Amino acid sequence: MSRKPTKGYFVRGQFVAAGSELDLELKRELKGSVDMSKTDMKRESDRLQDLGEQLLTLNSTLFKKLVDAEHLTEKLVITLEDTKRITNFEGRRRQIQFIGKLMRKLEDESIAAIEAALEEQRKPSAEATLALHQAEQWRDKLVADDDALTAWMALAPDTDVQHLRTLIRQARKDAQGVKERPGEAQRHGKAFREIFRLVRNALNPDDTTDASDDVSDE
Repeated sequence: MSRKPTKGYFVRGQFVAAGSELDLELKRELKGSVDMSKTDMKRESDRLQDLGEQLLTLNSTLFKKLVDAEHLTEKLVITLEDTKRITNFEGRRRQIQFIGKLMRKLEDESIAAIEAALEEQRKPSAEATLALHQAEQWRDKLVADDDALTAWMALAPDTDVQHLRTLIRQARKDAQGVKERPGEAQRHGKAFREIFRLVRNALNPDDTTDASDDVSDE
């Protein structure tokens, strides 16, 4: 009586009998690799959802560039705009999950463009850095030199000159007070920071950034 052939399969030229220890081991390894793949997919899914949520904070100029280059689908753009208007926590959470779903449908090229736009927003541009230094220089000149006020008014005639004069006097008074207390670390007062904010806003009227975050006491 002939024996029934053993059920199994070949792996790299080696026969693996069904139900054998080797068969069970290979199946455990396969399950492990599948689980790892699911973990990687979940990690990538979370990353794209977080990336989509960050798009809510992207400034209008960079956002428009992404739209014009067709890196964002129309549905994603509409969803992002709707999400900005949602204040309910649970409603916003569900909407962000939907944003993540739409992000997963984008091409790798578009994902890379979004990441680049967010990185550009995080790093101050050369123009922004120059504007910051110019504002600092004008602030220092106005506090140190009476003639600087005349030059400034020629550059920015819409400035409230009386208000600026008041700030300059107060900044000088604050600075003098520090000089009269030797050994104390020099800290500029509110008027000094207000002059910086006024000058920066005048030099960059289209800049919506909160100038208080960039005030330098140097």
